[in-house]
Amino acid sequence: MRAFANLVPALSLCGAILFGHVAVAAEADEATLKQGQRVFLLCRSCHNTEEDSGNKVGPNLYGVFGRKAGTVSDFKYSDAVKASGITWDEHTINEWLTKPRDFLPGNKMAFRGVDKEEDRKALIAYLKKETGAAQ
Repeated sequence: MRAFANLVPALSLCGAILFGHVAVAAEADEATLKQGQRVFLLCRSCHNTEEDSGNKVGPNLYGVFGRKAGTVSDFKYSDAVKASGITWDEHTINEWLTKPRDFLPGNKMAFRGVDKEEDRKALIAYLKKETGAAQ
């Protein structure tokens, strides 16, 4: 019984450490989303993220994860995008955001890209949240 009594403080310490890591991870997630929201300021003049909010100069991004490129019915895409066969996921969106013209030559997006990998990751996390992607 005495050995068990000595285990209780150790188990409590392990729980505190474990839950401390969970709290830190949640804070990092919130910080990442805030960073992604800031990076999205580069995109919002051309793209909406809300369902049924229509297109701007660029297509509405709601539902973009898992969607085939060039398939928003009321947006006029370049032939390069329509013929690309791309399905948007974290990897393809990251590559696109790096340098859209290099990733898919012939597309009509005038945006030069997001240089920092950390900013692209944060933007993708934010887009997943804002565009209805399954988490």
